[in-house]
Amino acid sequence: MLVISLVAFGWAALRIAHDPLLRPLIERTANGFAAALDREMAREATPDAVATRMTALLFAVPRNWIAIQAVEEEAAARKIALPAALITARQTAWDEDSGMLTVASACLSCTVDAANCSLSEAMICNVPVALTPIGDIIGVSKAGIAAVTGNEVDKLDFALSAIGLGATVATVATGGTSYTVKAGASLLKLARKMSLLPPRLVDLLVETARRGIRWDEAAQWGSLTDPARLIVPEVVAPVAAIAADLGRTNDLLGGTRSLHLLRYIEGPDDARRVADAAESLGPRVLGTIEILGKSRFMRAALRWSDEAAALIAGLLGTLFALAAALASALQSLVLRALRRGLRRAAT
Repeated sequence: MLVISLVAFGWAALRIAHDPLLRPLIERTANGFAAALDREMAREATPDAVATRMTALLFAVPRNWIAIQAVEEEAAARKIALPAALITARQTAWDEDSGMLTVASACLSCTVDAANCSLSEAMICNVPVALTPIGDIIGVSKAGIAAVTGNEVDKLDFALSAIGLGATVATVATGGTSYTVKAGASLLKLARKMSLLPPRLVDLLVETARRGIRWDEAAQWGSLTDPARLIVPEVVAPVAAIAADLGRTNDLLGGTRSLHLLRYIEGPDDARRVADAAESLGPRVLGTIEILGKSRFMRAALRWSDEAAALIAGLLGTLFALAAALASALQSLVLRALRRGLRRAAT
């Protein structure tokens, strides 16, 4: 058993070490991911866990009604009754946040500056410009004027505007195939203004803006008519992938929910998994990630590869065989000691 286990362990380890395509953890299929999330939720979405998460959301400042409604919908889907005190607190909070004067004042502030927007206000007040080519043209034009006049250029806004405008031109040329990229890039711009982007995603966007744009051509008039020439495709590819998956999520869930989910996206893998989950679960993806948390949600997308399973089985077999060998050796020593003791007693 020890020899067989060592051979299996060594063979699996060599395959993983020498083949870059073999990884211990690999992506599940979309159906496998959805099934794994259902299993996780069956274990974790207990009445106590749902009530605890709802309480935390209700007492957060500011309150995130997208998340609150998502948890409520998940509780209803699983037939989990919330405590009466929590329902009362929820109604009180809603009355405080949804008054006519409160909403009107917040919308005016949001229209002037997206940094003052909540998720719902952003979609009502700011998106009519942010999600159209007008916003991208303004972004590219502002950067060009700043470059010509010697002022500081907002490189991140310019890069996202160039990606969005380039996708818009491609949409016209291809009949709509680049719409998701344009929608995703626009949502990234809006989320950046609202400070919704996680730090790692901001770092990726900043690095892409630095290396992925031909800044020497930014101030030229042709950048508006042919924005694609500003982009270095291989550098921009990860951000374009995020924008495409975010656009896919936007098509499935709408802009407000997509903006909410952006806080959980730090790179292309996260964006792809969120979009895949949205395709399988629909709006319930929000309640799922709110209750499970990001780490468990993302881990559900992965499974052990066959090579990793063989490696673990070989290692466990080796340890078991070693333990059996040590137990056998210890048994032999004990028996020998007993025999010697019996001989001495007999003499």
